[in-house]
Amino acid sequence: MRSKLKLFALGLFGALLIVLGVGRAALSRPLPDGAPTAEADAAARALIAAVDGEAWERTGAVTWNFAGRHTHLWDRQRTMHQLVSDGGDTVVRYSLTTMKGVATIRGEAAPPEKTEKLIQSAYAAWINDSFWLNPVVKAFDEGTVRILVPLEEGGQGVMVQYRQGGLTPGDSYLWIPGPDGRPKAWRMWVSIIPIGGLEATWAGWTQLSTGAWVSTEHKIGPMTLTLTDVKGAASVMELLGEDPFVGL
Repeated sequence: MRSKLKLFALGLFGALLIVLGVGRAALSRPLPDGAPTAEADAAARALIAAVDGEAWERTGAVTWNFAGRHTHLWDRQRTMHQLVSDGGDTVVRYSLTTMKGVATIRGEAAPPEKTEKLIQSAYAAWINDSFWLNPVVKAFDEGTVRILVPLEEGGQGVMVQYRQGGLTPGDSYLWIPGPDGRPKAWRMWVSIIPIGGLEATWAGWTQLSTGAWVSTEHKIGPMTLTLTDVKGAASVMELLGEDPFVGL
């Protein structure tokens, strides 16, 4: 999942460098030192509680538009995904477990070879776009450790570091808590991104009908990444009143 995020971010930050007209070294921060502690684990749990991680577990379906490019419907309850793209011309529905599904282009069924390619593209978009939706709850994923980091502005942040597993062990995300307990920003040290510790805000917090909180606005320098039309419910039927995955 993190590798797809970084591929997206690499292009984003490359554009950011051009906009800012400065070099990598001028923007980079050193990776903080530290060791995992029980206190860091407690601070990470506090962040998860602040976004109501328990309510997120009850969120069986969620839909959102990512950066004006993709509209997602994620059936978390049954591990299904629908992606609408190309201004609504392309619709892909498939199982995230089997990677089998259907695709239509301007209302016509896509042939099998094209469907397979569209499913792979939809999966790549889901991997990246869902990570921006709610990564706070992933602080205790397998292979992670949590480290308390003193912040230059005062207080402490929680660095979640991937030390085992995945394609790029060593990736680190420093969460910076806001006054309401929810994260207000993070800093990233990711191998493919050429800027160490570049900061992105986590703002525009919105509460789903299930009670879970998700961030919809991420400012990175002069650029802003926005998630719109974010909605969640206990099931797809409750969310939409219909089941678009019938027959899959």
